[in-house]
Amino acid sequence: MNAKLSLIAIGLLMAMSGFSHAADVAPVMDSKSCDSPKYPKAALMNEETGTVTMGFLISPDGKVVESKVEKSSGSKSLDKAALSALSLCKFKAGTKDGKADQMWAKIDFVWKLE
Repeated sequence: MNAKLSLIAIGLLMAMSGFSHAADVAPVMDSKSCDSPKYPKAALMNEETGTVTMGFLISPDGKVVESKVEKSSGSKSLDKAALSALSLCKFKAGTKDGKADQMWAKIDFVWKLE
């Protein structure tokens, strides 16, 4: 009975972890290909900070096809500035089974006052 429970637990863990093929490689942003987002003036004056999580759909040639905010920083202006600036970046395309393929990349950008 313990062996059966162990197999069920392993199956659940694999399903919960989004088990994927080892041959899949996620896209990677080339940070040298674009400028960092600029702090919006109103957000700076209001001392707004936070982390925005964004998703970028990357084509096989490394260009952003689609972008979206997955988790807000709490400030619409900070979210918009980060999404606009980072959408202009180039990426190293992700691969599936060794071939460049369209894939999503997740990027966090932290806004902090220094």
